[in-house]
Amino acid sequence: MINPYYKRLFIIGLLVICLGMVSGCAGYPRLLNLPPDLRVNSVNSPSTEMNPQISSDYLVFASDRQGRQDIYLYDLQQLELIDLPGLNSIDAIAIEPAISTDGNYIVFNSTRGGQSDIYLYNRNTRQLRNLTDNLNAQVRHPTINADASVIAFESSLNGQWDIVVYNRYGQALNIP
Repeated sequence: MINPYYKRLFIIGLLVICLGMVSGCAGYPRLLNLPPDLRVNSVNSPSTEMNPQISSDYLVFASDRQGRQDIYLYDLQQLELIDLPGLNSIDAIAIEPAISTDGNYIVFNSTRGGQSDIYLYNRNTRQLRNLTDNLNAQVRHPTINADASVIAFESSLNGQWDIVVYNRYGQALNIP
């Protein structure tokens, strides 16, 4: 018999995932029928799971399940979390992840020492790149295109929130 508390968390988790999918990539909304699992390595946990985004085979989300807010990647085929070495940092708060279609690139917002930056993580090379290191502004809400060649986010560079578009190497693109 499943504890009613965990059953409620599972149902809430599914609703959050479904609601988070309303505005995003093609194929939304999509109902994920993930089995209840009380292990720490499952997609549903007693912790807060935030900002879920989905690609074809992966679900990326932020969670405070280890006492700090980190980014997690869940394999929808294998039904397990995937290790992301070098992505999360003990001195940063990671939020708002987005993922490329093939699941190889994750972009997210991270705040450290009161400064927010947009990071791009390459799962193949395990490289983490700060895309906005030279941008003296607050940033938020990153998104990534299907092949991870373009990243868009909001920036307060001119005292107002504007949309900025970069390539995956951290170079601003001049889009009229």
